[in-house]
Amino acid sequence: MPSRQKLVFALVVLLIAAVTGLGALWLTRGPGSPIGSGTALVGGPFTLTNQDGKRVTDQDFRGRYMLIFFGFTYCPDVCPGELQVMSAAIDQLGADGDRIQPIFVTIDPARDTPEAMKLYVSNFHPRMAGLTGSEADIAAVAKAYRVYYAKAKGSENSPDYLMDHSTILYLMGPDGKFVRHFTYSTDVKALADGLREVISK
Repeated sequence: MPSRQKLVFALVVLLIAAVTGLGALWLTRGPGSPIGSGTALVGGPFTLTNQDGKRVTDQDFRGRYMLIFFGFTYCPDVCPGELQVMSAAIDQLGADGDRIQPIFVTIDPARDTPEAMKLYVSNFHPRMAGLTGSEADIAAVAKAYRVYYAKAKGSENSPDYLMDHSTILYLMGPDGKFVRHFTYSTDVKALADGLREVISK
């Protein structure tokens, strides 16, 4: 990889890390609120299209924990790496893992059709739902979950464009309400331990 490309890649990684840190901070506060006070302002109703072309809402997942990650199928490393961690952590929970629904929501609906999502999520957990929709659908769910996303600078006009996006993993309760989040650096064991701690209560 030429040195210029290496520099650009390093800057993108740093940007994602910074956005993730800021996003994690804002999960537990509202504008003007002290850090850590009140209820997390994240999550809410959504209507999207799953990998089978069926319209689904947040209500379709009630009664199960939702483990949600936002990304895109053209993502070279961050997204597949995080989905692998999610899948392995759920498997480590054994039967308890059946209580958790892994969900991958695209932030690139222009390319991530239901067909593309179906092929992509088939590489990960067998129960993983791949959700897409219109630009408006994705903008609405991203706003509800406080997810940052945008085309990477310099690649906007290329068909092979990349997306910058936050990398927080969200755990929502059986009632659809936010429980906790995990950062991108969380490994399989730490994620499995964190999930077990929640669902065993």
